[in-house]
Amino acid sequence: MTTLFARVLGAEKFGVLAERVRALHEATQQRVYHGCADIERGRGWLAGFCCRCAALPPTATQQTISVEIAPSASGECWTRRFGSHVMRSDLDDIDGCLRERLGLLEFHFALDAADGVLTWRVIRVRALGFLPLPAAWFGGVRASEAQRDGRYTFDVRAALPVVGLLVHYRGWLDVEQT
Repeated sequence: MTTLFARVLGAEKFGVLAERVRALHEATQQRVYHGCADIERGRGWLAGFCCRCAALPPTATQQTISVEIAPSASGECWTRRFGSHVMRSDLDDIDGCLRERLGLLEFHFALDAADGVLTWRVIRVRALGFLPLPAAWFGGVRASEAQRDGRYTFDVRAALPVVGLLVHYRGWLDVEQT
């Protein structure tokens, strides 16, 4: 079975990912990874409302994190636990892009791989599954996965015009090489 990220990236780009990044995305059975994250959440009532709609985690320093990835025939279910806060999303591929359903939102990402790093870029967003939102609003949403000092690392930042920062979380997970 070809894994979700291998399908979306294609064999050539998937092959250039750093070992730990590739290992996280090539497993074909359910797995759980553990690590640590620093989380900064935006301030203000509008940022708080947006964070609740997407189930984004609260501010914390050196927060324990676990990420459970459960593959299926169509995609993957990711359950992230930042301490006691749970953030669940469903991922699949559609039209050559990665689709992530997170809370009330549906994101479509273009994935790219270069120099061992996996990057996610928003190209389309829908609210409530049917209401299109301007992709330009989401230019401040970015994610990357890399390997530093032999460890899998992630860096996710979401900011919106007028609202400002929603959340920025970054950290590491223990991922064994395959």
